[in-house]
Amino acid sequence: TLVKRKDGSYSIQICVEAKLPEQQNTARVIGVDLGRTDIAHTSEGDNWNGQQLSKIRDRYSKLRAVLQQKASKGTRSSRRRCRELLQRLSGKERRFQSRQRCVAKTWVNHRISKAIVSRAKATNSAIALEDLTGIRERVNQQPRSKTERRRANSWAFYQLRQFLEYKARVAGVSLILVPPAYTSQTCHRCLHIHPDPEQSYRSGKQFKCGHCGWEGDADLNGANVIALLGAAVNQPGGPGLFCSAERNKLRATESPHSFA
Repeated sequence: TLVKRKDGSYSIQICVEAKLPEQQNTARVIGVDLGRTDIAHTSEGDNWNGQQLSKIRDRYSKLRAVLQQKASKGTRSSRRRCRELLQRLSGKERRFQSRQRCVAKTWVNHRISKAIVSRAKATNSAIALEDLTGIRERVNQQPRSKTERRRANSWAFYQLRQFLEYKARVAGVSLILVPPAYTSQTCHRCLHIHPDPEQSYRSGKQFKCGHCGWEGDADLNGANVIALLGAAVNQPGGPGLFCSAERNKLRATESPHSFA
């Protein structure tokens, strides 16, 4: 395609199609837990923290709130000055800040997805992700504060998933989507869930299983559960996933001839 720029110069855009490599066949799976505190946490222990970007977004949000409050109160000159600042913030400066935040998100997502795919390629592993389609709509139905709603809607989960998908395809790495239900509440060691539906073994960033006693980072636990689910999907003929207590019950009810 021949493109003429505004300055009168020309450029040519050429589309090149490349044959994608075959996806590697493997039983090994790296689970990736996506979140807001930790943008991504893998079952191998790698994690990328998003607190710095959250602080930047919170600072701009607080600045707009303060200016809006002062624009409706105070002296006549202070109200006029605040309205001028809000107008500047809503114009060129806000567009610049939004562009900077967008670039930051894109850069971070590119960096995270490249690292995860490179690790999967080097270890001959598939990648397992939660299928978070419609997650914002479901989460926004829950009663939360305005700040929490804004924070949850601000991170580009879909963009990170897109980057992981196309980078994995180019690298020949399989990508598996698993259902997100109970991944954060299940213990990856014994596959046990708290018997009380109103309670959970997870408390913030910590997870302590009341069944087997495993204790550690909650996102690491979730990533390991996602990896187990991904392995079960990747190997449908495998043994499946059972809580240790349920597995013992199943073995007790099976006859000796059932394994023949």
